[in-house]
Order: sequence, then C-alpha cells, then structure tokens
Amino acid sequence: MNFVEKARVRIEHWITHNDHHQEEYESFAGQLEEAGKKDSAEDIRELIDLTARCTDCLRNAIGSLE
Repeated sequence: MNFVEKARVRIEHWITHNDHHQEEYESFAGQLEEAGKKDSAEDIRELIDLTARCTDCLRNAIGSLE
C-alpha cells in the first residue's frame, strides 16, 4: 500500500471517528438541556458545529487525493 492509499485509510477512519463522536455530542447536548443546563448544552452544540466543519475538511482532503 503506497502513502496515498494509507492516507485515504487514515482519513476515512478519522471521518468515521468524528461521525461517531458527533452522534454522542448530540445525545449529550439533549441530556444537558433536559437537566436544565442550557448554557452547557449550547457549548456542546457549538462543538457539534465545529466537528462537522472538521469532518468537511477531512472529506475535502479525501477528494483532493484523487
């Protein structure tokens, strides 16, 4: 496997990893809100947006490998 193929595997892993965390963050934000911790929930929702942006960058990086 050459370097570019290895890079693709690594980036795909990071995307999957981020997607999994994103699901956890969404659930956790809801739990915080239910517990009356609105400010904390908002911070986690900001994290969700930032994670989505990071994942978009990773997807772009895969596209650039071709």
